[in-house]
Amino acid sequence: MAYACRRFDCLSRNAQMAAPTQEEKRELLERHFLLGKLSRKGIDALLAHARVERYPAGREIFSKGSPGRSMMAVLRGAVKISSPSIAGKEIVLNIIAAGEIFGEIALLDGEERTADATAMSDCELLVIDRRDFMPLLEDNPEVSAMLLKILCRRLRQTSAQVEDVLFRHLESRIAKAVLNLAHSLGERGISGRAPGIHLSQQELGNIVGSSRESVNRQLQLWHKAGLVELAKGTIVIRDQVALERLI
Repeated sequence: MAYACRRFDCLSRNAQMAAPTQEEKRELLERHFLLGKLSRKGIDALLAHARVERYPAGREIFSKGSPGRSMMAVLRGAVKISSPSIAGKEIVLNIIAAGEIFGEIALLDGEERTADATAMSDCELLVIDRRDFMPLLEDNPEVSAMLLKILCRRLRQTSAQVEDVLFRHLESRIAKAVLNLAHSLGERGISGRAPGIHLSQQELGNIVGSSRESVNRQLQLWHKAGLVELAKGTIVIRDQVALERLI
């Protein structure tokens, strides 16, 4: 089964996006791995204070150090969570796909954002402001419990990422990242392949903690071995089992 990762043009298609209906917003929360366990009353309480915001590909959603005034859920698109260094380098901490939530840390403690958030593709976000959300927590203890579980999951993901950078060699890190991204962000097209993930080799390097040049060298070796196919801005996985063995 082939997967593809392709860099799309960063042209906004917001005008082509139909505004999500109330039912679509409800389905987003109901599909969430934790929020979907809330009662109908809890979901209704969240939707009562939510609004929709759109961001074109490449647009900053919030920056590290900015006030944490809201939490977001991705309706459509994907969001990159990253942290820049003084030298201008970047590490990608997470990729948030449709149906997932981000921005919950600063929402809860009211402190500054801990990372940058950038639209990887044209995005629609369901946004809930802190001033509306905090009273909701007092009236709905189940929402508080769900948020604690989300925070625990984030901590586990961060711990796993640190372990990968410290203990896995580069080939294994790249294989794991490509497979995970293809699984979480890829959408099947008419051809049967995923039409693409908004991800450059530089961004892939930022995810695995390496340079674009090192990532490119590894991809070229995989290409010669028949594990992947490389085209203009595209990586197609040809031997998924072989890549899984590298993890």
